[in-house]
Amino acid sequence: MSDHAVLHVKGRVLAGPDDVRDELWVVGGRVTYDRPAGAGDVRTVEGWALPGLVDAHCHVGLGAHGPVDTDTAEKQARTDREAGALLIRDAGSPSDTRWVDDRDDLPKIIRAGRHIARTRRYIRGYAHEIEPADLVAYVGQEARRGDGWVKLVGDWIDRDAGDLAPCWPREAVEAGIAEAHRLGARVTAHCFAESSLRDLVEAGIDCVEHATGLTPGLIPLFAERGVAIVPTLVNIATFPDLAAGGENRYPRWSAHMRRLHERRYDTVRDAYDAGIPVYAGTDAGGSLPHGLVAAEVAELVTAGIPPVEALAAASWAARAWLGRPGLDEGAPADLVVYESDPRADVRVLAAPRRVVLNGMVVQ
Repeated sequence: MSDHAVLHVKGRVLAGPDDVRDELWVVGGRVTYDRPAGAGDVRTVEGWALPGLVDAHCHVGLGAHGPVDTDTAEKQARTDREAGALLIRDAGSPSDTRWVDDRDDLPKIIRAGRHIARTRRYIRGYAHEIEPADLVAYVGQEARRGDGWVKLVGDWIDRDAGDLAPCWPREAVEAGIAEAHRLGARVTAHCFAESSLRDLVEAGIDCVEHATGLTPGLIPLFAERGVAIVPTLVNIATFPDLAAGGENRYPRWSAHMRRLHERRYDTVRDAYDAGIPVYAGTDAGGSLPHGLVAAEVAELVTAGIPPVEALAAASWAARAWLGRPGLDEGAPADLVVYESDPRADVRVLAAPRRVVLNGMVVQ
Protein backbone atom coordinates (compact mmCIF):
# COMPACT_ATOMS: atom_id res chain seq x y z
CA MET A 1 0.00 0.00 0.00
CA SER A 2 1.48 3.37 -0.98
CA ASP A 3 2.06 6.21 1.47
CA HIS A 4 -0.99 8.03 0.06
CA ALA A 5 -3.31 5.01 -0.03
CA VAL A 6 -6.27 4.78 2.31
CA LEU A 7 -7.26 1.53 4.00
CA HIS A 8 -10.93 0.88 4.68
CA VAL A 9 -11.67 -1.76 7.32
CA LYS A 10 -15.30 -2.77 7.29
CA GLY A 11 -17.47 -5.43 8.87
CA ARG A 12 -17.22 -5.31 12.65
CA VAL A 13 -14.53 -3.28 14.39
CA LEU A 14 -14.05 -4.27 18.05
CA ALA A 15 -12.79 -1.00 19.49
CA GLY A 16 -13.68 -2.49 22.90
CA PRO A 17 -15.42 -5.61 24.19
CA ASP A 18 -18.77 -3.81 23.89
CA ASP A 19 -17.74 -1.00 21.53
CA VAL A 20 -18.47 -2.47 18.10
CA ARG A 21 -18.36 -0.26 15.04
CA ASP A 22 -19.10 -0.88 11.39
CA GLU A 23 -15.91 0.48 9.90
CA LEU A 24 -12.72 2.44 10.34
CA TRP A 25 -10.34 4.16 7.97
CA VAL A 26 -6.57 4.29 7.98
CA VAL A 27 -5.11 7.55 6.72
CA GLY A 28 -1.41 8.32 7.02
CA GLY A 29 -0.92 5.15 9.06
CA ARG A 30 -3.45 6.20 11.73
CA VAL A 31 -6.98 5.24 12.70
CA THR A 32 -9.93 7.49 11.96
CA TYR A 33 -13.65 6.86 12.16
CA ASP A 34 -14.40 9.77 9.83
CA ARG A 35 -14.62 8.92 6.16
CA PRO A 36 -11.80 10.82 4.44
CA ALA A 37 -12.88 13.33 1.81
CA GLY A 38 -11.83 12.64 -1.74
CA ALA A 39 -9.99 9.42 -1.01
CA GLY A 40 -8.67 8.03 -4.26
CA ASP A 41 -6.58 4.90 -3.80
CA VAL A 42 -8.62 2.86 -1.30
CA ARG A 43 -7.99 -0.72 -0.28
CA THR A 44 -10.81 -2.50 1.56
CA VAL A 45 -10.37 -5.24 4.15
CA GLU A 46 -13.43 -7.01 5.55
CA GLY A 47 -13.93 -9.05 8.69
CA TRP A 48 -13.76 -8.74 12.47
CA ALA A 49 -11.04 -6.31 13.51
CA LEU A 50 -9.24 -6.26 16.87
CA PRO A 51 -6.42 -4.03 18.11
CA GLY A 52 -3.06 -5.70 17.48
CA LEU A 53 -2.65 -8.46 20.03
CA VAL A 54 -0.34 -8.13 23.02
CA ASP A 55 2.18 -10.72 24.14
CA ALA A 56 2.94 -9.43 27.62
CA HIS A 57 5.79 -11.86 28.28
CA CYS A 58 8.03 -12.42 25.29
CA HIS A 59 11.78 -12.42 24.65
CA VAL A 60 12.91 -11.07 21.28
CA GLY A 61 16.66 -11.52 20.92
CA LEU A 62 16.89 -14.46 23.32
CA GLY A 63 17.74 -18.03 22.39
CA ALA A 64 18.32 -21.24 24.31
CA HIS A 65 21.88 -20.21 25.20
CA GLY A 66 21.49 -16.45 25.55
CA PRO A 67 21.58 -13.62 22.98
CA VAL A 68 20.95 -14.36 19.30
CA ASP A 69 22.07 -12.54 16.15
CA THR A 70 20.01 -9.84 14.49
CA ASP A 71 18.69 -12.11 11.74
CA THR A 72 17.36 -14.58 14.31
CA ALA A 73 15.81 -11.81 16.39
CA GLU A 74 14.09 -10.45 13.27
CA LYS A 75 12.66 -13.90 12.50
CA GLN A 76 11.33 -14.09 16.06
CA ALA A 77 9.65 -10.70 15.72
CA ARG A 78 8.19 -11.61 12.33
CA THR A 79 6.76 -14.84 13.74
CA ASP A 80 5.03 -12.89 16.50
CA ARG A 81 3.72 -10.41 13.94
CA GLU A 82 2.32 -13.20 11.77
CA ALA A 83 0.43 -14.46 14.83
CA GLY A 84 -1.11 -11.02 15.28
CA ALA A 85 1.06 -9.97 18.26
CA LEU A 86 1.88 -6.36 17.36
CA LEU A 87 2.79 -5.17 20.87
CA ILE A 88 5.33 -7.09 22.92
CA ARG A 89 6.44 -6.57 26.49
CA ASP A 90 9.91 -8.06 26.29
CA ALA A 91 10.29 -9.47 29.80
CA GLY A 92 14.07 -9.60 29.77
CA SER A 93 16.59 -9.97 26.97
CA PRO A 94 20.40 -9.88 26.82
CA SER A 95 20.23 -8.48 23.27
CA ASP A 96 19.99 -4.85 22.24
CA THR A 97 16.83 -4.75 20.10
CA ARG A 98 16.52 -0.96 19.78
CA TRP A 99 16.98 -1.34 16.03
CA VAL A 100 13.45 -2.79 15.91
CA ASP A 101 12.09 0.66 16.80
CA ASP A 102 13.20 1.91 13.38
CA ARG A 103 11.27 -0.80 11.54
CA ASP A 104 7.64 0.00 10.69
CA ASP A 105 7.08 -3.64 9.69
CA LEU A 106 7.95 -5.22 13.06
CA PRO A 107 5.99 -5.30 16.33
CA LYS A 108 6.43 -2.54 18.87
CA ILE A 109 8.49 -3.63 21.88
CA ILE A 110 8.29 -2.46 25.49
CA ARG A 111 11.55 -3.59 27.08
CA ALA A 112 12.41 -4.59 30.64
CA GLY A 113 16.16 -4.52 30.05
CA ARG A 114 18.08 -7.68 30.93
CA HIS A 115 17.01 -10.12 33.64
CA ILE A 116 18.60 -9.53 37.04
CA ALA A 117 19.34 -12.82 38.81
CA ARG A 118 21.28 -14.13 41.78
CA THR A 119 24.71 -15.61 41.05
CA ARG A 120 24.39 -19.14 39.63
CA ARG A 121 20.63 -19.03 40.17
CA TYR A 122 19.30 -18.77 36.62
CA ILE A 123 19.81 -20.00 33.06
CA ARG A 124 23.38 -19.37 31.94
CA GLY A 125 23.80 -16.50 29.48
CA TYR A 126 20.41 -14.90 30.17
CA ALA A 127 20.83 -12.53 33.09
CA HIS A 128 23.06 -10.20 35.02
CA GLU A 129 24.07 -12.55 37.85
CA ILE A 130 24.77 -10.52 40.99
CA GLU A 131 24.63 -10.53 44.77
CA PRO A 132 22.05 -8.61 46.86
CA ALA A 133 24.42 -5.74 47.65
CA ASP A 134 24.49 -4.85 43.95
CA LEU A 135 20.77 -5.13 43.30
CA VAL A 136 19.91 -1.43 43.59
CA ALA A 137 22.68 -0.45 41.17
CA TYR A 138 21.62 -3.01 38.58
CA VAL A 139 17.95 -2.12 38.95
CA GLY A 140 18.87 1.49 38.26
CA GLN A 141 20.92 0.50 35.23
CA GLU A 142 18.17 -1.63 33.70
CA ALA A 143 15.45 0.91 34.54
CA ARG A 144 17.38 3.44 32.45
CA ARG A 145 17.92 0.94 29.61
CA GLY A 146 14.34 -0.35 29.49
CA ASP A 147 11.00 1.14 28.56
CA GLY A 148 9.51 1.53 32.00
CA TRP A 149 10.00 -2.02 33.31
CA VAL A 150 12.65 -3.97 35.23
CA LYS A 151 12.73 -7.79 35.41
CA LEU A 152 13.96 -9.68 38.48
CA VAL A 153 14.39 -13.42 38.86
CA GLY A 154 12.47 -13.90 42.10
CA ASP A 155 13.12 -17.59 42.64
CA TRP A 156 15.02 -20.48 41.09
CA ILE A 157 16.33 -23.84 42.12
CA ASP A 158 18.69 -23.75 45.08
CA ARG A 159 20.99 -26.68 44.41
CA ASP A 160 21.90 -27.12 48.06
CA ALA A 161 18.23 -27.33 49.05
CA GLY A 162 17.29 -29.31 45.96
CA ASP A 163 14.16 -27.21 45.42
CA LEU A 164 12.89 -23.79 44.37
CA ALA A 165 13.82 -21.02 46.78
CA PRO A 166 13.74 -17.19 46.86
CA CYS A 167 16.74 -15.46 45.32
CA TRP A 168 16.76 -12.24 47.36
CA PRO A 169 16.43 -11.22 51.00
CA ARG A 170 13.46 -8.98 51.82
CA GLU A 171 15.52 -5.82 52.40
CA ALA A 172 17.22 -6.17 49.00
CA VAL A 173 13.97 -6.37 47.03
CA GLU A 174 12.49 -3.50 49.02
CA ALA A 175 15.45 -1.30 48.11
CA GLY A 176 15.53 -2.47 44.50
CA ILE A 177 11.82 -1.93 43.87
CA ALA A 178 11.98 1.49 45.55
CA GLU A 179 14.82 2.46 43.23
CA ALA A 180 12.90 1.36 40.13
CA HIS A 181 9.84 3.31 41.24
CA ARG A 182 12.01 6.37 41.94
CA LEU A 183 13.16 6.19 38.33
CA GLY A 184 9.60 5.79 37.02
CA ALA A 185 9.85 2.09 36.16
CA ARG A 186 7.59 -0.78 37.16
CA VAL A 187 9.04 -4.07 38.40
CA THR A 188 8.10 -7.62 37.54
CA ALA A 189 9.62 -10.91 38.66
CA HIS A 190 9.90 -14.48 37.50
CA CYS A 191 8.34 -16.60 40.25
CA PHE A 192 7.45 -20.28 40.09
CA ALA A 193 7.28 -21.07 43.82
CA GLU A 194 5.17 -19.94 46.73
CA SER A 195 7.93 -18.77 49.06
CA SER A 196 9.15 -15.71 47.14
CA LEU A 197 5.78 -14.05 46.63
CA ARG A 198 4.87 -12.37 49.91
CA ASP A 199 8.15 -10.48 50.22
CA LEU A 200 7.94 -9.25 46.63
CA VAL A 201 4.33 -8.09 46.89
CA GLU A 202 4.78 -6.42 50.26
CA ALA A 203 7.90 -4.73 48.87
CA GLY A 204 5.73 -3.10 46.20
CA ILE A 205 6.22 -5.20 43.07
CA ASP A 206 3.89 -4.39 40.17
CA CYS A 207 3.59 -7.75 38.42
CA VAL A 208 4.56 -11.40 38.81
CA GLU A 209 5.39 -13.65 35.87
CA HIS A 210 4.13 -17.26 35.89
CA ALA A 211 2.79 -17.00 39.49
CA THR A 212 2.31 -20.76 39.72
CA GLY A 213 2.94 -20.54 43.47
CA LEU A 214 -0.03 -18.26 44.08
CA THR A 215 -1.95 -19.90 46.94
CA PRO A 216 -5.35 -19.12 48.48
CA GLY A 217 -3.53 -17.48 51.37
CA LEU A 218 -1.66 -15.11 49.05
CA ILE A 219 -4.46 -14.26 46.63
CA PRO A 220 -6.07 -11.59 48.87
CA LEU A 221 -2.70 -9.84 49.20
CA PHE A 222 -2.25 -9.70 45.41
CA ALA A 223 -5.81 -8.44 44.97
CA GLU A 224 -5.47 -5.79 47.67
CA ARG A 225 -2.21 -4.46 46.21
CA GLY A 226 -3.40 -4.68 42.58
CA VAL A 227 -0.44 -6.85 41.56
CA ALA A 228 -0.96 -8.27 38.06
CA ILE A 229 0.03 -11.75 36.93
CA VAL A 230 1.06 -13.07 33.53
CA PRO A 231 0.59 -16.85 33.86
CA THR A 232 2.36 -18.00 30.66
CA LEU A 233 0.35 -21.22 30.65
CA VAL A 234 1.90 -22.42 27.39
CA ASN A 235 5.20 -22.40 29.26
CA ILE A 236 3.81 -24.04 32.40
CA ALA A 237 2.71 -26.91 30.14
CA THR A 238 6.41 -27.85 29.89
CA PHE A 239 6.77 -28.46 33.67
CA PRO A 240 6.21 -32.25 33.51
CA ASP A 241 9.04 -32.65 30.99
CA LEU A 242 11.31 -30.41 33.07
CA ALA A 243 10.45 -32.42 36.17
CA ALA A 244 11.24 -35.70 34.43
CA GLY A 245 14.62 -34.36 33.37
CA GLY A 246 15.57 -33.40 36.92
CA GLU A 247 14.06 -36.38 38.72
CA ASN A 248 17.28 -38.19 39.56
CA ARG A 249 19.28 -35.20 40.74
CA TYR A 250 16.57 -33.02 42.32
CA PRO A 251 13.58 -35.19 43.28
CA ARG A 252 12.11 -32.55 45.63
CA TRP A 253 12.23 -29.93 42.88
CA SER A 254 10.69 -32.34 40.36
CA ALA A 255 7.79 -33.18 42.67
CA HIS A 256 7.24 -29.48 43.37
CA MET A 257 7.15 -28.63 39.65
CA ARG A 258 4.58 -31.35 39.06
CA ARG A 259 2.36 -30.01 41.83
CA LEU A 260 2.58 -26.49 40.43
CA HIS A 261 1.62 -27.84 37.00
CA GLU A 262 -1.29 -29.90 38.31
CA ARG A 263 -2.98 -26.94 39.96
CA ARG A 264 -2.13 -24.36 37.26
CA TYR A 265 -5.69 -23.86 35.99
CA ASP A 266 -7.13 -23.59 39.49
CA THR A 267 -4.45 -21.03 40.35
CA VAL A 268 -5.28 -18.81 37.38
CA ARG A 269 -9.05 -19.10 37.78
CA ASP A 270 -8.88 -18.34 41.50
CA ALA A 271 -6.71 -15.29 40.80
CA TYR A 272 -9.15 -14.02 38.18
CA ASP A 273 -12.15 -14.66 40.43
CA ALA A 274 -10.48 -12.61 43.18
CA GLY A 275 -10.04 -9.62 40.86
CA ILE A 276 -6.31 -9.97 40.24
CA PRO A 277 -5.45 -8.53 36.79
CA VAL A 278 -4.43 -11.36 34.44
CA TYR A 279 -2.66 -10.74 31.13
CA ALA A 280 -1.62 -13.01 28.27
CA GLY A 281 2.03 -13.80 27.76
CA THR A 282 3.77 -16.74 26.12
CA ASP A 283 7.38 -16.70 27.42
CA ALA A 284 8.49 -17.11 23.79
CA GLY A 285 12.25 -17.08 23.32
CA GLY A 286 14.72 -19.27 25.10
CA SER A 287 13.19 -22.71 24.80
CA LEU A 288 9.70 -21.81 23.53
CA PRO A 289 8.87 -20.83 19.94
CA HIS A 290 7.40 -17.46 19.07
CA GLY A 291 3.91 -16.91 17.72
CA LEU A 292 1.97 -18.61 20.54
CA VAL A 293 -0.31 -15.77 21.65
CA ALA A 294 -3.49 -17.45 20.33
CA ALA A 295 -2.61 -20.64 22.18
CA GLU A 296 -2.09 -18.68 25.41
CA VAL A 297 -5.51 -17.01 25.15
CA ALA A 298 -7.07 -20.42 24.58
CA GLU A 299 -5.28 -21.68 27.71
CA LEU A 300 -6.72 -18.82 29.75
CA VAL A 301 -10.19 -19.90 28.62
CA THR A 302 -9.39 -23.50 29.54
CA ALA A 303 -8.40 -22.23 33.00
CA GLY A 304 -11.90 -20.81 33.42
CA ILE A 305 -11.55 -17.17 32.42
CA PRO A 306 -14.56 -16.04 30.35
CA PRO A 307 -13.67 -15.82 26.64
CA VAL A 308 -14.20 -12.06 26.37
CA GLU A 309 -11.98 -11.47 29.41
CA ALA A 310 -9.31 -13.80 28.06
CA LEU A 311 -9.45 -11.87 24.79
CA ALA A 312 -9.15 -8.58 26.69
CA ALA A 313 -6.07 -9.97 28.44
CA ALA A 314 -4.34 -9.98 25.04
CA SER A 315 -5.91 -6.86 23.56
CA TRP A 316 -7.89 -3.95 25.07
CA ALA A 317 -7.04 -4.51 28.73
CA ALA A 318 -3.40 -5.40 28.07
CA ARG A 319 -2.87 -2.29 25.96
CA ALA A 320 -4.39 -0.07 28.64
CA TRP A 321 -2.18 -1.71 31.29
CA LEU A 322 0.91 -1.04 29.20
CA GLY A 323 -0.15 2.52 28.39
CA ARG A 324 -0.59 1.94 24.65
CA PRO A 325 -3.66 2.81 22.57
CA GLY A 326 -6.03 0.41 20.90
CA LEU A 327 -8.26 1.35 17.97
CA ASP A 328 -8.63 4.93 19.17
CA GLU A 329 -9.11 7.94 16.93
CA GLY A 330 -5.66 9.05 15.78
CA ALA A 331 -3.82 6.00 17.14
CA PRO A 332 -1.31 4.08 15.03
CA ALA A 333 -3.25 1.62 12.90
CA ASP A 334 -2.12 -1.68 14.43
CA LEU A 335 -4.88 -4.23 14.03
CA VAL A 336 -5.71 -7.80 13.13
CA VAL A 337 -8.71 -8.92 11.05
CA TYR A 338 -10.40 -12.30 11.49
CA GLU A 339 -13.05 -14.27 9.63
CA SER A 340 -15.45 -14.41 12.59
CA ASP A 341 -16.09 -12.93 16.02
CA PRO A 342 -13.20 -13.83 18.38
CA ARG A 343 -15.41 -13.03 21.36
CA ALA A 344 -17.56 -16.02 20.47
CA ASP A 345 -14.63 -18.40 19.96
CA VAL A 346 -11.08 -17.34 20.80
CA ARG A 347 -9.72 -20.14 18.63
CA VAL A 348 -10.21 -17.85 15.63
CA LEU A 349 -7.14 -15.93 16.86
CA ALA A 350 -4.96 -18.72 15.48
CA ALA A 351 -5.88 -17.77 11.90
CA PRO A 352 -5.54 -14.03 11.22
CA ARG A 353 -7.09 -13.01 7.93
CA ARG A 354 -5.09 -9.77 7.69
CA VAL A 355 -2.47 -8.10 9.87
CA VAL A 356 -2.13 -4.31 9.66
CA LEU A 357 0.89 -2.64 11.28
CA ASN A 358 1.41 1.12 11.22
CA GLY A 359 -1.32 1.27 8.59
CA MET A 360 0.39 -1.22 6.26
CA VAL A 361 -1.11 -4.58 5.37
CA VAL A 362 1.84 -6.79 6.25
CA GLN A 363 0.01 -10.11 5.96
